[in-house]
Amino acid sequence: MYLKRTLSASALLLALTLTAASAQARDIVMGLIPAENNEEMIQKFEPMRLHLEKKLGEKVKVFTATDYAGVIEAMKKKRVDIAWFGPLSYYLAEQEAGAVAFAVGIREGSNSHTYKSIIIAPCDEGIKSIMELKGKSAAFVDPASTSGGLMPTYMVKKETGMMPQQFFGKFAYAGSHDAAELAVKNKTVDAAADNDITYGRMLDKGLITKQTNCIVTESAPLPGSPLVYRGDLPSELKAKIRDAILNAHNEIKVTGYGNLSHYVAVGPQDYQMIRDMVKELGLQKKDLLK
Repeated sequence: MYLKRTLSASALLLALTLTAASAQARDIVMGLIPAENNEEMIQKFEPMRLHLEKKLGEKVKVFTATDYAGVIEAMKKKRVDIAWFGPLSYYLAEQEAGAVAFAVGIREGSNSHTYKSIIIAPCDEGIKSIMELKGKSAAFVDPASTSGGLMPTYMVKKETGMMPQQFFGKFAYAGSHDAAELAVKNKTVDAAADNDITYGRMLDKGLITKQTNCIVTESAPLPGSPLVYRGDLPSELKAKIRDAILNAHNEIKVTGYGNLSHYVAVGPQDYQMIRDMVKELGLQKKDLLK
């Protein structure tokens, strides 16, 4: 009986060791929220992916999903180790998956990582304020988007006393910032939410113009979209990831969301504004992870 117990214990220990070894052998996976077209997001982060592979000495793969919630869920299930989130999706990943913000990109020509949410409308409609959009159709980006969901919701509520679903005659989510801008350009909606990064990029590419898509109003500055890792990753691995990202500009032209010059360190405390807005609006996780 003692021998059987010893063998059983040994078998269990071996199984656990093999499982741990298998988990450690898995490629490192970086998740990207679909703020823009998925192929564009993958292309933008490719130089950083290659840089991480070189510095970590391990394979780094990219994971995308059809919505923000998909990347959060993947991190929760430990299928994603590092991720690029917006501030709100980071807050949700913090709650759901123990995510920790560690770096954020600085745009070229700036010393700040902040950006702004904007509400846009077709220029020939002549709309100058949120109040003029009452009863009209609008497209936000995603419930878990900061500049395309949380902040424009906050702006509408502050201005009108109503949530977007009550204020607009027809309300929907476009799925990405690009799609929201194109919905305005094509006049399938009367207004949409976006941010100044995507708006500027689409202007530069000629996908929209200042004669088709006009900014109705803009928000206060938002903390930048962070790179995060799972809090339960080994400390040594987290330190290597952090060092690789924060020093990447010394070796490569860094890339990410927008035209970046470098990355700087941030922490959970830098996103308190987001937690406060969620609380003030009385939003629940079920409202944001649809």
